[in-house]
Amino acid sequence: MVGEVNGLQKEEKVQDTAEEQPETAADAATETDAADAPAGEEDSALAEADKIAALEAELKEKSDRILRLQADFENFRRRTAKEKEELAAVITQNMLSDLLPLLDNFERALTVEQTDVEAFQKGVEMIHTQLREVMQKHGLETIEAEGQPFDPNFHQAVMRVEDADAEDGTITQVLQKGYQARGRVIRPAMVQVAGN
Repeated sequence: MVGEVNGLQKEEKVQDTAEEQPETAADAATETDAADAPAGEEDSALAEADKIAALEAELKEKSDRILRLQADFENFRRRTAKEKEELAAVITQNMLSDLLPLLDNFERALTVEQTDVEAFQKGVEMIHTQLREVMQKHGLETIEAEGQPFDPNFHQAVMRVEDADAEDGTITQVLQKGYQARGRVIRPAMVQVAGN
């Protein structure tokens, strides 16, 4: 009987040990998961913090680049405006220096006694020729008008007349010459147009 009790006790101990082992294994797995969870969360939090820091650095770099580009553009705009002003000043100086001899000739003509009308007229014609040469040098061209079809881009019609000899819409007379410089109309020609 003592042997039976000892045998039963051994069986109970084995069963208890067997029952404890799965519990211990389950507990061990749970403990491992619990230990892994904070480490995994820490890794995830670190990775996310690194990602945020990288994005913030990239954003700062792009913001700095935008600010530099804005500053460069503003400097370019100022420099271009200044260059335009300087170019306009140079062009004006060149034009004025070319017109100075004409001014001198006009002053000479005004100081001469005007008893010789023919000499005075010849002097004025020379000044006119000189003026046209200076203007042509700077790109001035006369707009051809008489006998041409009316073009509102180059001509300004101020009169319409009936003319049996001219086609409808043809310019019959130029009342004031028109001019253009380098393809741009400075003043349209004032014209009379035939209309039937």
